[in-house]
Amino acid sequence: MLNAYVFFDGQCEAAFKYYEKELGGKIEALMRNKDAPPGMPYPPERKEMIMHGRMVIDGQVLMASDVPPEHFQKPQGFSVSLQVADLGEAERKFKALSKGGNVSMPFAKTFWAKGFGSCTDQFGIPWMVNCPAEGM
Repeated sequence: MLNAYVFFDGQCEAAFKYYEKELGGKIEALMRNKDAPPGMPYPPERKEMIMHGRMVIDGQVLMASDVPPEHFQKPQGFSVSLQVADLGEAERKFKALSKGGNVSMPFAKTFWAKGFGSCTDQFGIPWMVNCPAEGM
């Protein structure tokens, strides 16, 4: 099994709640820094930040956390790929992900898919939404 693990700059909880609402995901875990065992250091101002989150979207697992500002790097060189069997649902999910973000490839039919689009969401995470063609 291969799962994506993405890092946020303090927006993990907001992103997960958005994905839960708009993508039909189910948050299975949101562990905060303050929930860590005694002796595990973290700055007091980061006590509510997410140290580990896990969600399932259409049977696919997405994990994430908030990283300290000095360790945060803008996501690049990858996209979270969401495979959706129903064309209408794939387009709806793409619109939700691209709302407030940037579209790099509008959702449309391609030679490999009934519909495909790529974008960066409002939280800075790059996504590809794919509704595979028959036999793909």
